[in-house]
Amino acid sequence: MRLKFLKLCVLGAPLFLAGCFSPSADLPRGEDAYRVMPAAGDREEVSEYRIGVLDVLSVRVFQEPELTFDQISVNSAGTLNFPFVGEVVAEGKTPIELSRELEAGLGSRYIRDPQVVVGVVSSAAQRVTVDGMVAAPGVYEIAGTSSLLESIARAQGITNTAVDDEVIIFREIDGERYGAVFNLKHIREGRADDPEVLGGDRIVVGYSAVRGVYQDFLRAAPILNLFTRF
Repeated sequence: MRLKFLKLCVLGAPLFLAGCFSPSADLPRGEDAYRVMPAAGDREEVSEYRIGVLDVLSVRVFQEPELTFDQISVNSAGTLNFPFVGEVVAEGKTPIELSRELEAGLGSRYIRDPQVVVGVVSSAAQRVTVDGMVAAPGVYEIAGTSSLLESIARAQGITNTAVDDEVIIFREIDGERYGAVFNLKHIREGRADDPEVLGGDRIVVGYSAVRGVYQDFLRAAPILNLFTRF
């Protein structure tokens, strides 16, 4: 009797859980998803990177080694202090724009026709969060842009209880939070484009209730001795 009850519980649980509410039910899928978050290479123009708070920059002033820094950090207020120039707002500027501003500051006070080159050593904004049913959830740095497949690979792939057609990318666009659902299986098979992933995105891989219960059942089976022959 106990054996029958356990079997009914295990077999019935997937049917119950399969009908549960899906948090992605109202999010765009298919072509609608790609309208919100295009595939890599689909954008007409690639916007230049803009410096953010806590970014680490390199600043090189031609023929001025004392004004050349391999690493200089943007503080939490979005500014940095540079010799002979003082406090400069770096946040929101491109590296070229900041270079020109430093040239103007140095040229008016210290150097004749200075040549400044600003580079980005590491970017606090260029990070992607991969969560849900992946082998190694976490925050991963990307260089510029990435793709969904690349981001999943950084997290060492999906688990055997993941739903590969229920992968959500969350993104902030113009101050609003958006989400779109992508089919990872179709992307891997080349039946769908690989969407572009940007710094600040959060990727969540869905959980299969059916597979999850089945895996729990298999792990518990030896303990419960459900497969013992009588």
